[in-house]
Formats: sequence, structure tokens, C-alpha cells
Amino acid sequence: MPSLTNHWWEILVRSDCALEELVFWRLQMFGCQGTASQVKGTQISIRAYLPTEKASSLDLAALSLLLRQDAIVSGQEPPIAKWVLIDEEDWSSSWKQHWHPQEIGDSFTIYPAWIEPPQEEQRHILRLDPGSAFGTGAHATTQLCLEALEMRLYGLTPDSTATFADIGCGSGILSIGAVLLNAHKVYAVDTDILAIKATHHNRELNHIPEDKIWVTEGNLDTLLAHIPEPVNGFACNILADVIVELIPKFEQLIKPDGWGILSGILVEQFPKVAEVLDKHKWIVATLWKRQEWSCLTIRRS
Repeated sequence: MPSLTNHWWEILVRSDCALEELVFWRLQMFGCQGTASQVKGTQISIRAYLPTEKASSLDLAALSLLLRQDAIVSGQEPPIAKWVLIDEEDWSSSWKQHWHPQEIGDSFTIYPAWIEPPQEEQRHILRLDPGSAFGTGAHATTQLCLEALEMRLYGLTPDSTATFADIGCGSGILSIGAVLLNAHKVYAVDTDILAIKATHHNRELNHIPEDKIWVTEGNLDTLLAHIPEPVNGFACNILADVIVELIPKFEQLIKPDGWGILSGILVEQFPKVAEVLDKHKWIVATLWKRQEWSCLTIRRS
């Protein structure tokens, strides 16, 4: 009888921390399912996983070349990429051993789905099983967004009517965080169908009613076509160049006194983003930095 064991590629990329977001994006575009990262000094090691049915060794060699080209274009030292073949049991074990509970900001503790949180935890427990989607709370930009969200939604009560939009929701971590902070309704989109599945799964994992988080495959245009009215606030944790393209449409998304959270922006890219925001009459209310990354909260002028 043929074996039902699935086999996976385990891809290890070692690079300068400045390339972190770019490497994550490239791995996501390649179709990787599940990632884990570890930072040591200025270097980061990123592990990603891909079913063997989706790629051959030649495909992985092409991925390695693309990673080198991305680094050269960015003026950074090219990363080192390696890959090995593992079975499903090894994949599950390897993925889980690199991810542990983590406190973020003053309110959140992120718990992997396979670890039972304590009964008397005083912080908001946000349980995650990201699967193929990106967003475990380990990345600096995700942490910055959660902390900014905590600041913007501070003081909301369970009867709040505040609404929130999540552009590029990934694992759903920001959408779920907003609901835990008493947002009344969240509208979320992502161009990756696997991210939509992960967000649905994590919503259920956190026992959040289906009507609290509306999520669908799509982009900002999809969101604008489906929200019944402008929202109070939004988050967009993508790449800087994508954010710049979206800025002209942000005004349609929020109420006149609304706000936005932008991240996925390297510190050196901030001036370019700020220039386009100013052109479209947005004010940068706060600028937070962590490692090589920046997070902006914005409002209308």
C-alpha cells in the first residue's frame, strides 16, 4: 500500500535583518506554508516550509537566485538559502519548536494554538495557528501594529460601535486583536486565499463570533466595495511601495475623524511614504521604530 506521508521542503534563509520583510514577502509569493524566524544581532534566520508537490529542487534554486537579486537591488549583502527534504511529522515538530508564547505591548500575549494558556492570565490571550499565512507576532512590524492598535482602541467598552479594517490580514492577528480590544466589527481582506482560511481558523480558535470579523479574498478596492460605511480606523502592514500606491484611496475608507496604522516600512523608506501622505493631506501623528522598521499612525489634516 502506498504511503500517505506527506513530504516537505524545509527552506532556511540567513540574511541581514534589513532584508527580513523582503525575504518574508518572497517566500510568501513562492507559496511557502508556515514560517519561523530567529534574530541574532543584525542577522536573522528564517525557516519556511513547502509541500514537495509545489516545487522541485530546480524551483528552489530559482528562489535562491531571486532572493539574491532582491538583496542586490536593495543594496544589501545577498542571503544564504539552503533546503532539505523532511516528512510531515518532522515539519510539524520543527515548526512548533521555534515559536513560543510572547507578550506584546501592555495588553496582548500571543499563544501558539498547541500551547494551553494559563487560566488566570490577566492580558488578552490571542491564540494563533498561522499555518500558511504570515503573522505570528514575531516580526517587528506585527508587534508595532499591535501596539499602535492598542493605543488607538484603548478604553473601548464591550458596547462600542467602533469599526476597523485590516488590509492584508495574513493570519488575522490584527483583526482578532481589534476585536479583543472591543472593536464592534472588523472588515479584513488579503490577496492570498490561504490567509483568508487562516483568519477564519484563528477567529474560531479565539471563540470570536463569525459576524465580528468579515473577511474575504481581495484588496482595498474589494474592501471599499463591501463596507456599508467608512470605518473608524484601519491597519495596512504590507510593503512600503504597495502602501504608497494605496494612499490615494485611504480617504474613501475612513470617517473624517478616522485614523490609520501603516507598517512594513523600512526606516529609510519613511520619507518617501511621508511625502505621499502629505500630498494627500494626511498627518503622521506618531512614528515608532523597531530594528530597521517603522510604524506610522496617521489622521486627516
